[in-house]
Amino acid sequence: MKTVLLLTVSNIFMTIAWYGHLKHKDSTLWKVILISWLIAFVEYCFQVPANRIGHGHFSAAQLKIIQEVISLIVFVVFSIVYLKEGIRWNYVVAFFMIIGAVFFIFKK
Repeated sequence: MKTVLLLTVSNIFMTIAWYGHLKHKDSTLWKVILISWLIAFVEYCFQVPANRIGHGHFSAAQLKIIQEVISLIVFVVFSIVYLKEGIRWNYVVAFFMIIGAVFFIFKK
């Protein structure tokens, strides 16, 4: 559970670093890059421990799939709440396909 929590916090920071600047297109690119790098540093402070802690319990492939699912969930919430973008039917279908990947990666 610690791994999932750390990956969730990590993905919140990464989503902000990657996409938060889209509402601030009037800012100069070099400032956006610098701020994004600073936010990404904080992201790594959660992501690296998450993978170190989780690797004993999960394989690297399982950790990656968990991270991708968390990333998609965080991104959907971010895009709706912060960017004010809607969800389309094909986004939902794609998400369920990712959930299918989770099923198969944990299948013995």
